[in-house]
Amino acid sequence: MLSNREFVKSDQPIRTNGSNRIYTYNQYLQARFGQRVQSVTIDAGFTCPNRDGTVASGGCTYCSNDSFSPASHTYRPKVYIKPTTPVSKQIDDQIGFLGRRYGTDKFIAYFQAFSNTYAPVDQLEALYAEALANPSIIGLTVGTRPDCVEEEKLDLFERLARTHYVSLEYGCESIYDTTLKWANRGHDFACFVDAVERTSARGLTVGAHYMLGFPTETRTEMLAAAEKLSSLPISFLKLHNLHIVDKTVLARQYAAEPFSIFRLEEYVNLVADFLERLRPDICIQRLHAETPAPLRIAPAWSTTGQEMQQLVQKELEKRNTHQGCRFCLPSA
Repeated sequence: MLSNREFVKSDQPIRTNGSNRIYTYNQYLQARFGQRVQSVTIDAGFTCPNRDGTVASGGCTYCSNDSFSPASHTYRPKVYIKPTTPVSKQIDDQIGFLGRRYGTDKFIAYFQAFSNTYAPVDQLEALYAEALANPSIIGLTVGTRPDCVEEEKLDLFERLARTHYVSLEYGCESIYDTTLKWANRGHDFACFVDAVERTSARGLTVGAHYMLGFPTETRTEMLAAAEKLSSLPISFLKLHNLHIVDKTVLARQYAAEPFSIFRLEEYVNLVADFLERLRPDICIQRLHAETPAPLRIAPAWSTTGQEMQQLVQKELEKRNTHQGCRFCLPSA
């Protein structure tokens, strides 16, 4: 766990007041690279150990990779990414559109779908090298599970980080083992903590995914997670609201036994409360899950990432508070 002197420091002062009440990913990238940097999403054909029977079968109850496929969002290029498409072509097919849209020539290759370290090291090294061979790609973000990062894989990332930006994103989803079991995650919270601490010890940048709205947790328990996550060497956080996606195990469970899903105003209020308790130097990459309407069973509301950020920002302005204003890490 972090002591009071061991916060993850950003490259520039963090402004979380006035018009900037949330420490955003764009802020971080602009400060670190001096210009806008955009992510290019890659599907390299990975699976997960709780899908193939190694840990469990069926995957997480809520999981549907279609819900965050680049082709499913109107603000992304109409490129239908397939895992059979070479990584280099996936990148080429996207950077032209993204470069024109966002006015940038620098990109991070985001290995997103499923567990992107779930393969032998030589296979991983070849895939990452293919992405980094593009001169417009300045680094990697690799999404994976905390039970898929053996030491030899961290050795690989440590080598890559000598010449490129490297960030690892671990799915935490909940700090409560009862919730993780309910969602069929296939690992416990201790596994997540171990992966984060081993990765950070290598000098690598660590991000986490966390979900709010599980029916197994009270609002108080959800808010308590902000303090717990703040005690870990995490640089980035992606928040997701629990959402019911068609053709998932959770969709069948929800149909058989419905449970409460946050209304928009409830969720905005919860996120504001959560951010107030979160360490102020944890960069917020996402505030909610953007699931396309054709795939989404619940909630009924829909917003873009920008709209959600504006709603939470307005709530914090109304309170005259900001990310981290209620943060207080206990002394070691």
